[in-house]
Amino acid sequence: MEEKGTISIHTENIFPVIKKFLYSDNEIFLRELVSNAVDASQKIKRLSSLGQFQGEVGDVTVDVKLDEAAKTITISDRGIGMTAEEIKKYINQVAFSGATEFMEKFKEANDANEIIGRFGLGFYSAFMVADRVEIDSLSYQDGAVSAHWTCDGSTSYEISAGTRTDRGTDVILHINEESAEFLSQNRISEILNKYARFLPVPVRFGTKTESQPDGEDEEGKPKYTSVEVDNIINNTNPAWTKAPADLTDEDYLAFYRELYPYSMDEPLFWIHLNVDYPFNLTGILYFPKVKNEMDIQRNKIQLYSRQVFITEEVKDIVPEFLMLLQGVIDSPDIPLNVSRSFLQADSNVKKINNYITRKVADKLNEIFKQDRKNFEEKWNDISLFIKYGMLSDEKFAEKANDFCLIENTAKESYTLKEYYEKVKDIQVDKDGNIIYLYSSDVAQQDSFIASAKAKGYDVLVLDGQLDTHFVGYLEQKGGEKIQAKRVDADTIDKLIQKDEKVELVLSEEESKQASSIFEKAISRADMKVEIEALATDELPVSVTMDEFMRRMKDMAKTGGGGMGFYGTIPDSYKVTVNGNHPLVKRILESTEQEGEQLAKQAFDLALLSRGLLTGADLTSFVKRSVELI
Repeated sequence: MEEKGTISIHTENIFPVIKKFLYSDNEIFLRELVSNAVDASQKIKRLSSLGQFQGEVGDVTVDVKLDEAAKTITISDRGIGMTAEEIKKYINQVAFSGATEFMEKFKEANDANEIIGRFGLGFYSAFMVADRVEIDSLSYQDGAVSAHWTCDGSTSYEISAGTRTDRGTDVILHINEESAEFLSQNRISEILNKYARFLPVPVRFGTKTESQPDGEDEEGKPKYTSVEVDNIINNTNPAWTKAPADLTDEDYLAFYRELYPYSMDEPLFWIHLNVDYPFNLTGILYFPKVKNEMDIQRNKIQLYSRQVFITEEVKDIVPEFLMLLQGVIDSPDIPLNVSRSFLQADSNVKKINNYITRKVADKLNEIFKQDRKNFEEKWNDISLFIKYGMLSDEKFAEKANDFCLIENTAKESYTLKEYYEKVKDIQVDKDGNIIYLYSSDVAQQDSFIASAKAKGYDVLVLDGQLDTHFVGYLEQKGGEKIQAKRVDADTIDKLIQKDEKVELVLSEEESKQASSIFEKAISRADMKVEIEALATDELPVSVTMDEFMRRMKDMAKTGGGGMGFYGTIPDSYKVTVNGNHPLVKRILESTEQEGEQLAKQAFDLALLSRGLLTGADLTSFVKRSVELI
């Protein structure tokens, strides 16, 4: 039996396109060919289970062999095999609707995956690295004879009698000169470890030797012999393919270590995904410890399709905030190898995205309700993730409102609803607004926190990198009429204004005189002096920045969209002089020089408490302090 013919691909240009255009992703040839071998192996097992194959299934391990001398890579399976007619049908007739459609569409493709997937070119990816490809196959069907197919990368092929004596297929690649990198054991191991580590059929690459006990020597000591053993490179039954009821916590942790062998920390907890309607999806998502900084490391969730690794680029499939997680998602229903715009529009992708969001929210809520103490202990490790989700995903935020925690300076934790109930009757101003006081730096803002506590007020700690944005979320979603104000944005009586008013002991003339002394002593354009009536036990001078202006500047620093303008505005501070403090009376009664020196000292103390006194100004303050002592 010998036949020559032309492959029915409707264009002479297909192979140059495969070789040249897809070159940057040429390693996927091995994924495609090993996946084909695995599919063939699963089919024979399926036919046997249905009673359509009566023979012995036996060992269906897929073998990948590298012959550096012959410059070949061979992928062998014991699957269903192919007859000569089937080779002609499945290999020769690449199903393009026409040369024009292909040549137009491939120009818009982003990568090799897209070409391979959209045009059924899985087998032909072999020609990215080979200048000749052979197939030797024997079908499982009774009376079948082996067939041999060969093609040199042109549209011509030859079919003749094959040499296989048992069912299955060998695909032999004669590696071209440009692809010599694939004639390396390490390179092939690397690719197989990436794409084949969880394939459902055993995959063997070469052999390895192990020392095994072999009796005892003359002195009675154990003797060992080096023997060749199977080098199976994959776990055919990874944790995500099993039922959650069949897995222990240690099983989940062991699988995590298998996925991330170099990770120093164990995950906090995990979610096992399992759905078969309206789409098919399985997987395990792990919650890593997230440090209190916006360090989102991409490419941590791995996407599989029927246990074949596809990509670590899971954007659009997984909501943006879940990119902080680690783990595996496996779904045959995700439209693989398509352009990003098409992926976003696909209904299954949107459903999967929504499903994963809901499952994560439900799991967090379940943990919170079952063991709140444990949840609170882990809050610092997961708060960034949860807040990111609430700020970026409305559906997640709706559920997260029930378990999102906020903590005060006493280290007490509250849900958003609980905190609203705590302060709504106490921290309410004369206009009925409920004021949430918060600190972004407890140590630096201690004096302001003390003033708030002296009034019986509570102060939240919002010092995370996302909290400049989360403050706005609290105002919009935390409850009715909420206003959030940083505790150092003004004096406490101005932050929560009540109807009662403290009378100023200074006359109008004395107020003007005090204002003039402080303005002269300070002499800074970015500092505006105001004399106010405060309690006598409040500080004589405080330096604050307006809440709105400071918030705009903070958001600009953290990348708030459209905030660039605020980043160019110079700092502008308010210097509040407590007209009722005894020091102000003393300044007014002092000589001009002494009064100015005292005013400068009080102002510098206020700057010092804010961390704003530096350089030469700090040196002068220290020197002046020594002189005053």
